[in-house]
Amino acid sequence: MTQLPSAVSVRESGSGTPLVLLHAFPLDASMWSAQLDALPGPTGHRARVLAPDQRGFGGTELGTGEPSLDAVADDVALLLDAAGIERAVVGGLSMGGYVALAFARRHPDRLAGLLLANTRATADAEAVRANRERIAAAVLARDSVQLLLDEKTAANQLGPDSGHLVERVQKMVAGAAPAAVAWAQRAMAARLEALDVLAGLRVPTAVVAGEQDGLVPLSEADLMVRALPAAELTVIPGVGHLSALEAPEEFNAAVCRLLERVAG
Repeated sequence: MTQLPSAVSVRESGSGTPLVLLHAFPLDASMWSAQLDALPGPTGHRARVLAPDQRGFGGTELGTGEPSLDAVADDVALLLDAAGIERAVVGGLSMGGYVALAFARRHPDRLAGLLLANTRATADAEAVRANRERIAAAVLARDSVQLLLDEKTAANQLGPDSGHLVERVQKMVAGAAPAAVAWAQRAMAARLEALDVLAGLRVPTAVVAGEQDGLVPLSEADLMVRALPAAELTVIPGVGHLSALEAPEEFNAAVCRLLERVAG
């Protein structure tokens, strides 16, 4: 297992069923503000929500080592150790979903439930990997993430009715460190297909998709649901790639249903 970076930033609220939420690229844990506010429930006992900044993002150091989502998944296991948590529901959106899948592969005994939002279990096509390397090389060469803003990363992740969120997402994108952006792009490019991981899971699982997601088509959600023995699919109408931000009430309702299934 890799060593957890010495500086780690985690947002936490509530008590109850442990729920780890892993953010999208190239954002940070602040994207989960609506979930940190609502998911603990009116009495504060629905869930203990932990939202870490992944390596290099937000307040967490990048650390050392070659780019690998396995390293980030191991960070989650070490975070659970530090929090005194044996098993947790682990969920992620987009890149966070890739990390959740890596966690399910590497630490299945620590998994109480799985949440996969706006993500895919298939590996990148060659053209996608090449584009990730283009971005990684460019941001490092320029020591700037302006390329992501120029290519409208924020707007491209949002549905047609979510224009009011563009400024908020742009701010998170602009705050990303070039080294973290490059590391994460190369880690995502190197990830393995995970449909075999899903087929072997026996924990409650929720798959959430945005009807208007232009980055991950609904066919990817269907693939995951077909591979999962115990999955519930939620497709949120009118929503793009950042469903937790765009439709927090509908997203949170899907998570609450998952938590209820985990609690039995």
